[in-house]
Amino acid sequence: MNITGNTVLITGGASGIGLALAERFLNAGNEVIVCGRRPEKLNEAKQRFPQLHTRVCDVAEEADRKSLLTWVTREYPEFNVLVNNAGIQQRVNLRKPDHDWSCYHQEIATNLEGPIHLTMLFVPHLVRKKNATIINVSSGLAITPATWAPIYSATKAALHSFTMTLRLQLSETNVEVVEVLPPAVNTDLGGPGLHTFGVPVDEFADAVFKGFEAGHLEIGYGGTEKRGRASRDEIDQATKHMWEGFLRNNPDFLD
Repeated sequence: MNITGNTVLITGGASGIGLALAERFLNAGNEVIVCGRRPEKLNEAKQRFPQLHTRVCDVAEEADRKSLLTWVTREYPEFNVLVNNAGIQQRVNLRKPDHDWSCYHQEIATNLEGPIHLTMLFVPHLVRKKNATIINVSSGLAITPATWAPIYSATKAALHSFTMTLRLQLSETNVEVVEVLPPAVNTDLGGPGLHTFGVPVDEFADAVFKGFEAGHLEIGYGGTEKRGRASRDEIDQATKHMWEGFLRNNPDFLD
């Protein structure tokens, strides 16, 4: 993909990985739009980077997704790069789920329904633009699921599958399809302090941007670039090992 001269829309772009990528797109000479659910976070992002364009949008809501399409294509007709980044991660004890279904559905709607629908909404516009790109941020957990985050892992596995099929369907168009598979990154995903063991967000974002520059269609980091080529036995072993490690650190999780 071209890394400069684009008009880029990043969902979940007010913090974490989304904001780190927004900063790098800005520095590379792109016009950048970020959207998110919380106006206060968007305002904070705008204060840090005044050149950002912001839009309140909950990608879990169909009406918000349709409104985003109308607004972006009207206000920024040269828009040509969609980054589906917004995500929610919840730790769920499937033996004793303690929330109403609406809580769990929010995770599915944000992580999977949102990016699929936004992609389908924006593709007719993107196929008419030069150097158009769709970037889906999935996860290393799409390959080796985190047993303590079963819904999140399932949504990312489904997004990985969708991205593969999207790439093939758009292969005869001008739209590139890129997948980013983060490892654990030190952000507030899932709640403050849960991922302090993860790689620094700036380190990860720098690596991702190098992947964009190199034209890679799948971009991992910290081992996630190898997971997609792992054998089934290796995936099973890694998933079990991760679960056992989590239980050692969280012995009351299943109580």
